Amino acid sequence: MSRQLRPAHIRLRDLVKVSGSALRSRPTRVVLAALGIAIGIAAMIGVVGISNSGRADFDRKLAKLGTNLLTVKSGSNIFGKAASMPDEAPQMISRIAPVTDVSAIGMVPDVAVYRNDRIPLERSGGIGTYAVDLDLMKTVSATLAKGQWLTKATENFPTVVLGTTTAESLGIDRVGADVQVRVGNAWFTVIGILNMAPLAPSLDSGVMIGWPVAKSLLKFDGHPTSIFTRIQEESVTAVKDVLAATANPMAANEVEVSRPSDALRAKEAADDSFTGLLLGVGAVALVVGGVGVANTMVISVLERRGEIGLRRSLGATRGHIRLQFLMESFLLAMIGGIGGVIIGIAATTGYAAARAWPVSVPMWATAGGLLATLFVGVIAGLYPAGRASRLSPTEALATP
Repeated sequence: MSRQLRPAHIRLRDLVKVSGSALRSRPTRVVLAALGIAIGIAAMIGVVGISNSGRADFDRKLAKLGTNLLTVKSGSNIFGKAASMPDEAPQMISRIAPVTDVSAIGMVPDVAVYRNDRIPLERSGGIGTYAVDLDLMKTVSATLAKGQWLTKATENFPTVVLGTTTAESLGIDRVGADVQVRVGNAWFTVIGILNMAPLAPSLDSGVMIGWPVAKSLLKFDGHPTSIFTRIQEESVTAVKDVLAATANPMAANEVEVSRPSDALRAKEAADDSFTGLLLGVGAVALVVGGVGVANTMVISVLERRGEIGLRRSLGATRGHIRLQFLMESFLLAMIGGIGGVIIGIAATTGYAAARAWPVSVPMWATAGGLLATLFVGVIAGLYPAGRASRLSPTEALATP
């Protein structure tokens, strides 16, 4: 009784050896083809990693600054003119039970700030002058870059603390008795310079002086224009709903209440849109790399007709040939993918270290990048593998 012949099977280990041997015989071409894949994957992982590291740094800073700060600002009345809050608004807000800290600032109008008295009056430089409470820095989680903050002694005298942008604009990088700026018609000694204040950005481009000296030297009316309020975390929403009416019972509609951390999160969300755009660029680079792999494999098929014909003559089936070239494309893409992951992680680590960020490369980005690479490799190898498998032994061997 005759037995039916079955086509030979090729083991996976042998398939990998044969495909790997073919790639090793053309190292320069393999490196150049894999480089296209590596650039695409590195770009995608780098974008995700840097964005994620920046977000981790943002979350860390926001946790340190706190999300329980609410800002109460005077808005405008029904006639469109600037409104004002009562002088006692901070005291009324402090009576709300969940409120832990209250600090006010008052914009001193029509007062320009200069480095010296030789600058034309019309060139104000956009620097605001604020009368501030002594506990303002603690309430808004601000920090000093140089010098000291206002105290009960200095708030009564012409001393000033500069915001970061103000100090840069005026060209001041130190503090001391010999460092002075002109605020209105009076000279003020610079005793401190603030770091950036993310929760109170108006302070960055302003100068801060004591409430008493603002009244005595600059004719400040004493009305607060912004009140910063710290609330127990679980009560932020409830307190927010009553702050306007508490700050100005007679005209709650003329008061604006906001949460600075929400604005910071909105900015972070806008940055995410840009990250999405960069991810798209990385995906395009990956596709271009896939085209490079397909091109390399097509050329390989053309150059190896004799090898294909010999293998077919020795019993290799069309399926064997197809699997071999698919495996070569797969391995080529995998080399590029692993290289791209390493490059992307290294780029993220270097950039995050330069910015003093925590390094954060999500596992899904690494795994997704490798899977995308292998998918592109298989797709790129389909046509060359099919073309190689369709060659007949006689046609392939007859090709010079």
